[in-house]
Amino acid sequence: MFEKPLTNSQANRTLKNAGIQFRSKHIWQAFVILLTCGLALLFLGPYIYLLLTSLKPSSEAVSVPPTIWPSEFSLENYVGMFEYLPIGKYFLNSLTSATISMVLSVFLGALAAYGLSRFTSKLGNVFLLFTLAIRMVPMISIAIPMYMIIQDMGLIDTKLALILVYTSINVPFAIWMMIGFFDGIPKEFDEAARVDGCSRLGAFLRIILPVSLPGLATTAIFTFMLAWNDFLFALLLTSTNSKTATVGISEFLTAYNLDLGPMTAAAISFSLPVMVFSFLVQRYIVSGMTLGAVKE
Repeated sequence: MFEKPLTNSQANRTLKNAGIQFRSKHIWQAFVILLTCGLALLFLGPYIYLLLTSLKPSSEAVSVPPTIWPSEFSLENYVGMFEYLPIGKYFLNSLTSATISMVLSVFLGALAAYGLSRFTSKLGNVFLLFTLAIRMVPMISIAIPMYMIIQDMGLIDTKLALILVYTSINVPFAIWMMIGFFDGIPKEFDEAARVDGCSRLGAFLRIILPVSLPGLATTAIFTFMLAWNDFLFALLLTSTNSKTATVGISEFLTAYNLDLGPMTAAAISFSLPVMVFSFLVQRYIVSGMTLGAVKE
């Protein structure tokens, strides 16, 4: 049976409906794009103002009323931040403590998560819930006990103190991040490695870890961020030798003076590399966050 050809009125009506749907679709897409750009600008606005302030001359940074766009671009504040404080030393302390604690947290968390994923038991479930409960505790509530423990160990104002504290805080987070990734890896991989002569640890190091690399990368990035951005424990446990960048930046604000120009320059120098790094590895973050989300 052949379909009847459309009349001119029917064809015109069909084309009109298609045109309306086409315009409606593009209007909706344009609305979504504008809304997304507006929200992005809302969140980036303070950071853009911070960046522009860091590029102003030092006198203009504290002018009243404040200006958004610099009258002239200057690197005076970036040079001045090294003259006011040993900010380079503070950055190195932050990088050292955050990097070492990240490596320890990911390694210990991966080992614990692998064991909980492969050897299920009631005791393991209790331990998993216990780690979740630890993550729910506000950090301010354990600050004083942490300080007393570190003081009894004689580690006040040392990078080792920060590494131990950051690792203890990040390990439960790493366990919860990694256990979903390991649950998504078939146990047949372990069995095949054992048949080929690998030990349990060898199968974990040679087979499971390479397969779960996106999950490891995601966990490493988040644990590094948690340690890099910490202010509370860095302020509480350090004074001179091991002071981090977050505490150092706050010292531009004193009871008698506010060095706003160098302070904004230090803040940009502290945050911009991490933002660029996160942008470059965002595909690993996305793939890692969705790796253990779907199971067959």
